[in-house]
Amino acid sequence: MSAEAQVGLGDKLGRMRQSFRGWRGQRPFWGGLLTLLGGIPIMYFPYANLTLGTMTIRMATTAGAGSLIIGVLLVVLGLTMWFQPHSRIFAGVAAILLALVSLVVSNFGGFVIGFLLALLGGALGISWAAAKPAKASAKGSADREADRSDDGAPEPAAAGAANGVSGTTDDLSGTSPDNGTNGRHRAG
Repeated sequence: MSAEAQVGLGDKLGRMRQSFRGWRGQRPFWGGLLTLLGGIPIMYFPYANLTLGTMTIRMATTAGAGSLIIGVLLVVLGLTMWFQPHSRIFAGVAAILLALVSLVVSNFGGFVIGFLLALLGGALGISWAAAKPAKASAKGSADREADRSDDGAPEPAAAGAANGVSGTTDDLSGTSPDNGTNGRHRAG
């Protein structure tokens, strides 16, 4: 590869990395990953064969189907946290409950490895909150404040009452002809 090709690859790789960072920041990524990884040992161990020298130990239990279902559901819940972030609380609670059930059903929750990963992933999924948008500069916020104050809405009654004790500015209904609404109400 030439030096020019490496520079181009660096830019493309940098853009891909920034794109992945943005995608990851908009969802409970680590909660989904840990939940997904927690499902793998839970569904794997009941069907695994452990070989020690010449001796083969089968860890298959009568609850192998239950372990497979719990493991697959945990993988699906991890993917749900990634691709449906608005349902993260449901997915997190379901992951925690399935992790607790796996203790009884699936070889102590995949020998406690899957249990702990799924439990932690579910908790991270529940506790994740979307990042708040960055605050604009002081000039941008002053412009927005000016836009909000001149939106055509009637003046609050307290401001109108300060102008006089009686008269048209004391109208609390907000529908007087003085404030320009003349009986029309705005929705929004």
